[in-house]
Amino acid sequence: MRPATEALVVIDVQNDFCPGGALAVVDGDAVVPVINAMLPEFAVRVFTQDWHPADHASFAANHPGAEAFSMTQMPYGPQVLWPVHCVQGTPGAQFHPGLLTDPADLILRKGFRAGIDSYSAFFENDRTTPTGLEGYLRTRGVERVVIVGLATDYCVNYSAVDAARLGFGVTVVDRACRAIDLNGSLADARAAMRAAGVAFK
Repeated sequence: MRPATEALVVIDVQNDFCPGGALAVVDGDAVVPVINAMLPEFAVRVFTQDWHPADHASFAANHPGAEAFSMTQMPYGPQVLWPVHCVQGTPGAQFHPGLLTDPADLILRKGFRAGIDSYSAFFENDRTTPTGLEGYLRTRGVERVVIVGLATDYCVNYSAVDAARLGFGVTVVDRACRAIDLNGSLADARAAMRAAGVAFK
């Protein structure tokens, strides 16, 4: 058992990010048994869930003529336009059926504001609007977070960098993550995480 000051944060292991989903990560479902095996080690376990309204501004379908995976400018900066995914209440937004969700102390939904995306478990993409996770972890006495899930180069990366920025010790477990790797995004994400002081295991 890990110390009570260490939390496992499971990022977005949802149907739309797994094979057959709307924004599938290659081998995304391979993380499920690894994460399930890790859950009993931790006293604090948080799961995040992408939870978008259908009119979300990050969906290419909501920008006439825009291609999926193209870039646009939002008031908060550059934004990838994604295929429609993880729409509230749809099967794609549900957790992978093999993932053990009962052990979760907290399920944090993010990306529910139509005008702003939310990669990080800690902040919206403006990097200032908090999700409330920091406060939850602090009141639970957490000092270190171990981050797993999907996808390494987006939501895992942003969550890890923000956790480090907030002063938590951070470890990303490679075998429990998979990446989209869009135009070299995995290498860039690894560099950003290392620069922030994130450890890899």
